[in-house]
Amino acid sequence: MTDENKPPHPMSRRFRGFLPVVVDVETAGFNPERDALLEVAAVILTMDDDGWVRRTETHVQQIDPFEGANLEQSALDFTGIDPWNPEREAVPEREGLSEIFNPIRKAVKNHDCKRAVLVGHNATFDHNFIFAAALRSDIRRNPFHPFSTFDTATLAGLAYGHTVLAQACKLAGIPFNNKEAHSAAYDAEKTADLFCGIVNRWKELGGFPPPLIPEETE
Repeated sequence: MTDENKPPHPMSRRFRGFLPVVVDVETAGFNPERDALLEVAAVILTMDDDGWVRRTETHVQQIDPFEGANLEQSALDFTGIDPWNPEREAVPEREGLSEIFNPIRKAVKNHDCKRAVLVGHNATFDHNFIFAAALRSDIRRNPFHPFSTFDTATLAGLAYGHTVLAQACKLAGIPFNNKEAHSAAYDAEKTADLFCGIVNRWKELGGFPPPLIPEETE
């Protein structure tokens, strides 16, 4: 079968042509314009021919604080990140984001999707920091939708009655180690497992594909 005759990837038909990519960031505060972005993790999702969603590779980058960035000590104490530790092997924002964005663009193409959509736990926080850093770095080809996101805090509140990531994972039967939390990679992978679990459970219950609405007849 040639590429021209190859059917589109099933993921391209599930989320309006968007590829969900789970993102978690660790930062030195809550203000994306002022506070440093320190760590980014992105988990790319895929879908099999039967419509089940699962996570694939995880990409992680340690980021140097941008020039003039604010570093809130309370935030550093919370994450346990020492921005100046040479063992972090941190890179400037532009380099780090490029290393994150390149495989996402490739995955979007491989899944026959139009662009990526950011999935996060309290997704607005991650989305704002990613877009602020991309703007500072003058990165024009940001693969993510500029405003649409999927928020697992909201989805977990609906599915499991809890919005805290650790508790939602436990209610979903996903092991969660609080000692490993607040690492971008760990939180992103747990968020990905939670998102996939909710999407797949909705499919199990018959919620997708939705029933066809019969056309009205005169």
